[in-house]
Amino acid sequence: SIDCGCPGERCENHCGKAITARLIGGNRDKGSDAAMDNRLTGASMMEQLVPEITTHALSYLDFPSLCRLSMTNSLMRKAANDDNAWKALYHKDFTLEQDNLNPPNGWKAYYAATRAIVAVNEEFYRILRERSLSAMGQFWLNADYVKCFHANGDSFSGYSAVMESWRSAFRWENTADFQIQDVRTRVALDMAWVTTKGYMNMMGTRGFNMTNVYEFHSGRWFVVHHHSS
Repeated sequence: SIDCGCPGERCENHCGKAITARLIGGNRDKGSDAAMDNRLTGASMMEQLVPEITTHALSYLDFPSLCRLSMTNSLMRKAANDDNAWKALYHKDFTLEQDNLNPPNGWKAYYAATRAIVAVNEEFYRILRERSLSAMGQFWLNADYVKCFHANGDSFSGYSAVMESWRSAFRWENTADFQIQDVRTRVALDMAWVTTKGYMNMMGTRGFNMTNVYEFHSGRWFVVHHHSS
């Protein structure tokens, strides 16, 4: 089976070449010709569906499946790149809170950006669980306007003060079992924010309301604001 983990045009340019070579390369027999005819027939049937039915059918696919579909042929690529399909996938994988949003670069690009920032946010909490001060230092933007509000009510402004606050927190707090739920994400050009519920353990504890704000600099996302209460 072929697995694709790359959204956007990279599916076509990077993975599609290998698949095309596999389909047209080597000796073809009658069986392979028949299989190709069946694929083309299926593509024609897909093309004949009204857009509403096509979108509904594609809404059952997950992210890897939609990427693989876009690599089969030009008709399937057109269907898999449909903006409504990616909007449905976004709402299924992330949140329904942004139904009125109109992403300037389309839902496919917005899905990819959201997926990226969710992964970055998960990395932040992995660092928190491991209590790695060096990794946390690389994760924050080195700027005088960054801010951090810890759950005990203490607040810090500026990179040096924020890092010193994490040094103290990692020294006294056990965060090995820290888990997050109810992740909600919003991406706006070079800024993104993520809200979550955080738990020291999942049994009988009151959760923390947590917000991380990120800015995009030099090709990557950095934390500029953390709030826990």
